[in-house]
This record gives sequence, structure tokens and C-alpha cells, in this order.
Amino acid sequence: MAKNSLETIRNFVDHKEFAFIGMSRDEKKFSRAVFKELSRKGFKMHPVNPNMDELDGQKVYHSIAELPYGLTHALIMTPKEATESSIEQAAEHGIKHIWIQQGAETPEAIEAAKRLGMSYVHKACIMMFSEPVGSVHRFHRFIEKIFGKYPK
Repeated sequence: MAKNSLETIRNFVDHKEFAFIGMSRDEKKFSRAVFKELSRKGFKMHPVNPNMDELDGQKVYHSIAELPYGLTHALIMTPKEATESSIEQAAEHGIKHIWIQQGAETPEAIEAAKRLGMSYVHKACIMMFSEPVGSVHRFHRFIEKIFGKYPK
């Protein structure tokens, strides 16, 4: 599948269950807001952070290797320097579909996803595509459609 095609994006968000690699301990970070919003929308996520044990009563995995087997999708919100390694570890764990959240991508990470044969989304915010899309994310989506940047 082509990167950032609407088909690839729909495959990811319609799946509704994925590893959440790069969950922050800081409640004020964007990853925490994404986790709360997607949880509210019915997504089942498996957060990964080596320095957390639980989040809102849910187990947090210390590494990708500890994740339950059978997961095929992962949202990556790591610092840029950890993204390529996270993609490689995810592939080793059997994950085939990744969403590299805006700000986490690097050219090396994208090359790793290609080399490993993964379908991937990058330079896109998952909040613009996880229905129902609200407030500022709905506005961003509208602007992208106007300027022809919305995926086809």
C-alpha cells in the first residue's frame, strides 16, 4: 500500500487496536491527550514506556518485546532519535502497519519502514482521521482538503 493513501490510513484507524509506542509520563504531553481521546473513541491501545507501570489503571509495557503477540498495528510517538529503532523492534514483534505521528519521523525511520515492508503513515496526525473528528482537528482536516493536501 502507498504511504499516506486514504486506504492505508483507513486500514489503521478502522483496526481499532494497536501498540502505542512512546507514551509519555508527562500528563501535559500530546501523547497523553491522544491516548485519552482515542480511548474515549473506543480504541484499544497497548501503551509502551520503559518508565511506567500503568496508565489510568491499564498496564503499560516496558518494551515492544513485552507487548502481546498478535498485534499488527502500532502508533509511534517517540522522540525522533528513537523512532527508527522502534520501527525495527516493532517489525521484529510482527507489527506490519505503523503510524509515525507528526514530529516523530526521520528519513532513516521512513527508510526502515520501507526496507521492512511495512505499510506506514507519516506526516499526518491520527487525530484528523479517528472518527468522530472534533474541534481543531476537524478544522485542520478542512484546511488540508481546501489546499489539496488531504490524502486520496
